[in-house]
Amino acid sequence: MNPFSRVVLIVLDGVGAGAAPDAAAYGDAGSHTLANTARAVGGLHLPNFTRMGLGRIGEIAGVPAVAAPDAHVGTMQPAAAGKDSTSGHWEMMGCTLTHPLPTYPGGFPDDIIAAFERAIGRRVLGNRVASGTAILDALGPRHLETGEPIVYTSADSVFQIAAHEERVPVPELYRWCEAARALLVPPHGVARVIARPFLGEPGGFRRTPRRRDFSLPPPGETVLDVLAATGKRVLTIGKIDELFAGRGVARAIHTRDNREGMARTLEVVAGRDAELAFVNLVDFDTMWGHRNDARAFALGLEEFDAFLPELRRALRDDDLLILTADHGNDPTTPSTDHSRECVPLLVWHRALARGRYLGVRETFADVGATVARALGVRVVAGSPVEARE
Repeated sequence: MNPFSRVVLIVLDGVGAGAAPDAAAYGDAGSHTLANTARAVGGLHLPNFTRMGLGRIGEIAGVPAVAAPDAHVGTMQPAAAGKDSTSGHWEMMGCTLTHPLPTYPGGFPDDIIAAFERAIGRRVLGNRVASGTAILDALGPRHLETGEPIVYTSADSVFQIAAHEERVPVPELYRWCEAARALLVPPHGVARVIARPFLGEPGGFRRTPRRRDFSLPPPGETVLDVLAATGKRVLTIGKIDELFAGRGVARAIHTRDNREGMARTLEVVAGRDAELAFVNLVDFDTMWGHRNDARAFALGLEEFDAFLPELRRALRDDDLLILTADHGNDPTTPSTDHSRECVPLLVWHRALARGRYLGVRETFADVGATVARALGVRVVAGSPVEARE
C-alpha cells in the first residue's frame, strides 16, 4: 500500500529563504525575502508557520525557532540556471535547466518583432524592458488611439502583450499571444508569452484578472508526466498548468488572487478528484514582490498563516502537505525583479508526531521526488524526504 493517497503541494510564489550560493552572479547578494520583509515591518506574526518550524531555517524577526516543530522543515538551493517561475517549477518536478532561458534586456530583435507584426497585421508599441504598470501609463493612451499592442519584457524570459479589453477583445489578444508563441522557438524560446489585458482611462489604467500565460513546454520529462503515465491524476490551481504547457495535467483551475487560490484549495481538498493537488499562490510575487511592497507582502504571509489551521483540519489521514516556493522576490531591495534565493520546504501530515530539520537540500527536485515517493511512483531526479519518519 502506498504511504499516502494524495499530496497537496502549495507554492508560495516568490517567498525566498535567503541568497543562494551563486546569488552574487545574478546581482542578488544579500537577498532574503522572508528575513528582510520581517525586518522591514518590525517582525512577522506567523504562529502556525512557527509551530511548523519555519524559524529553524534562519533568523526571521517574529518567527522563533521552536524545539519541537510539528513538520519537517528545511531549505532547498536552486540547481537550475535562472531565477524565474518556469525554471523553478520545472526543477521542482525534476526537469533542471542547465542554461538559462533567453532574456532580452535590449528588447526583442527586429526580425522577431517584424514577424510578429506580420502575423497579427498591426505594428507594436514598446518593445523594451518595463514595469507592467509604468508601460501602461506611458503607452496606454497611444494604444487606445491605434489599437497597436504594447509589447514589453522584464528580467525574466517573457514576451508580454498588453491590450485594453475595450479596444482589443480578450480572445483576439489571446490569438496574438498564440501567434507570438509559434514564433518564439529556440534560439528565441522564451519561457512564457503573457497576455496582459487591462482596463481604465489614462492615468488610471489597471490590469485585469484575465491574464493568460502561453508557455514553452518543458524540454524533458517531469514528475507530472510520470504521474499521468501511471494513472495518477494531477489537478492544478493557479498558473501551474500554464507553466507546464498543460502536460501531465488532468484538470486546471485558474484563479484571480491568493484568496481565491486558498478557497479553491479547500474545495479540492474536500473532494477526491486527484492524487496531486498542485497550487500556486502568485500575489506574493506579482502584487507585492515586484512592487517592492514589504508591508503588503507581510500581510499576505500572515493571511496565509491564518489559513493553515483550516487547511490542516481539512486534510485527511492519508494526505501529505508540502509548502515551498519557486524563487525569491525580496521587496526590500532596489530591484523589482526576482531574486536568486533558496526556498523554504515544509512537509506535514496528520500522523507526524514531531518534525525534523531537513537541512539545505541541493535541488528543488527533492519536492518532485517526495511527491512521487509519497504516491508510490519511481522517479530518478531528486532525493525524497521520508515523510513517514
